[in-house]
Amino acid sequence: MADDVVPKTFRALSENADRKFARVRDVPAYGRPCPNHYFHKVFKSYMRLWKYQQENRQKLVESGLRRWEIGEIASRIGQLYFGQYMRTSEARFLLESYIFYEAIFNRGYFRQEDGDGRDRGVRFKELRFYARFLLVSLVLNRAEMVKVLVERFSALVEDSLANLKETSFKEWKLVVQEIVRFMKVDTAFVNVRPLRYCAMFDSYPASLPYVSRFHAKKVLKFRDALLTSYHRNEVKFAELTLDTFRMLQCLEWEPSGSFYQKHPVESRENGGNIDHSATSGLIDINLAADMTDPNLPPNPKKAILYRPPVTQLMAVSIPA
Repeated sequence: MADDVVPKTFRALSENADRKFARVRDVPAYGRPCPNHYFHKVFKSYMRLWKYQQENRQKLVESGLRRWEIGEIASRIGQLYFGQYMRTSEARFLLESYIFYEAIFNRGYFRQEDGDGRDRGVRFKELRFYARFLLVSLVLNRAEMVKVLVERFSALVEDSLANLKETSFKEWKLVVQEIVRFMKVDTAFVNVRPLRYCAMFDSYPASLPYVSRFHAKKVLKFRDALLTSYHRNEVKFAELTLDTFRMLQCLEWEPSGSFYQKHPVESRENGGNIDHSATSGLIDINLAADMTDPNLPPNPKKAILYRPPVTQLMAVSIPA
């Protein structure tokens, strides 16, 4: 039937994108390089899928498409962008990741309606989304968003513990404790100047005579850095310790452009964020011009390792 064409095409595109995503999901961010064309194919598949659901949204909803399925697509794209940022240290990938995650959050794609009950699978997807969005917001230094996310994430875990008792959420409770501890220790740095090298506060390297001299001779080149730590009981979130978090920022340029102008994060009284979009599923994926300054030099590539074994440390160090 003609009515089945759109949902069948959507499912085919979704399955194709998922298969390609599975091939690159577990590829190490550092060490042995993975050919870029693999990631290009995955990006292309998900962008085709995303565009298709935008163009055929009404028919897909009528055929049974759920909001969390749209959120899952956007979350995968955000995950891919963040993975590319970790591999390349290019700020544009970090910013693109933030755009997708913020849209998912604002539109509540994973939020389950009261009449739907609490689907355990969707709940785990929502928890994973919050953990990933927290990490992206933390690295991007979006302090206000991090505070809102921590509150919502904590409330979601408490709700899961209370209403999904047949499932263990102890690991997620530990994740909440990690981010709360991290933010508590890092509070002293919230209202000071950025740790990243910022054109507003720092003079441009070429303006310093002795640095300019080295640049002219192409001697001074900082391209790679290996950030790791072996201390026990470190303050950390995921595998990002407080020390490596600060070092990472010190080795990057502060993002610029109109996107970076910080605005307060508004919330509803019931804890849900205000949806500023009249149409769900429409995320602008062409904001690079507003997010990055082409005049800034590239960031050095960084490998961030948490308590790595010697074999992993050598595998990462040798290609660099």
